[in-house]
Amino acid sequence: MAKTDRPDLETAIRRCYSTWGERYYDDYYASDSAYPPVHTDIVRALLQNEGAGSLLDAGCGPASMLRDLALPGLERYGFDVTPEMTLEARRILGEQGLPPGRIWEGSVLDAGAFAPPSGASADGFDAAICFGVLPHIPAEADSGVIAHLRDALAPGGVMAVEARNELFGLFTLNRYSRALFRDRLIREEALAETAETASERTALAAALSSLDERFRTDLPPLRGGYADEPGYDEVLSRTHNPFELRALAEAAGLEEIRTLFYHYHALPPMLEAKAPALFRRASLAMEDPTDWRGHFMASAFILVARRPR
Repeated sequence: MAKTDRPDLETAIRRCYSTWGERYYDDYYASDSAYPPVHTDIVRALLQNEGAGSLLDAGCGPASMLRDLALPGLERYGFDVTPEMTLEARRILGEQGLPPGRIWEGSVLDAGAFAPPSGASADGFDAAICFGVLPHIPAEADSGVIAHLRDALAPGGVMAVEARNELFGLFTLNRYSRALFRDRLIREEALAETAETASERTALAAALSSLDERFRTDLPPLRGGYADEPGYDEVLSRTHNPFELRALAEAAGLEEIRTLFYHYHALPPMLEAKAPALFRRASLAMEDPTDWRGHFMASAFILVARRPR
């Protein structure tokens, strides 16, 4: 990414999350209205299966996951770009007996932020996770973040990086669907260049306008800030194609790559209000990270990969 872009981007991200430090976990992990944090269960099972002794959470927020991963023998570390988040993470983990040096400020765009701190093994971490971060990273920086996660691992270590599922747009029938259809599948600008006459260009515009009528482009509502800070949808907040992210991991030399899906939707989300209890119950029943329907019916996925030994 252009160097001139990064300060503005990270300033916007810090401002967006600056008021969330004390409320983020309660709003998105502990609230009765929030979808249960099934992704924490996936990561916990991964760490237990690996027998991991050390974990780095890159972009840890207010220790939303670290606080719930107090596994026997697991040393937990994390960093975040937003000072208010790191303060809250230190406070929460301090109550669990972890020293403040386990949490530091840093950006996933800096290789140095991934370096083991004093007291951690210089060989790297057994596991590294990165949740809620990739949506805020420019596309050209994705490969760099994956390389940083890889290099933070000890040989044979495993990483788990989360992304919002771009292919979910094939199921939502909303503004995400419109963007997926027009920008990524149809590629309307390139298609328009194939029009040979004015009448063809007019017909194509009419066809695309007709396509838009199939989607609720007013949904989901744009999320603003709590005060005067920018909201989630007012800063860079991308989705990722699971096939393309996997290809980046392969190009980085990672092995044993898997894609695990979570946060399933039994119906397109705009229909949840029609039968909310059934919707929640049926969606939770679908939570199988390996179900092929996750490509389209899950709003998020986790790319799991191993650094070669």
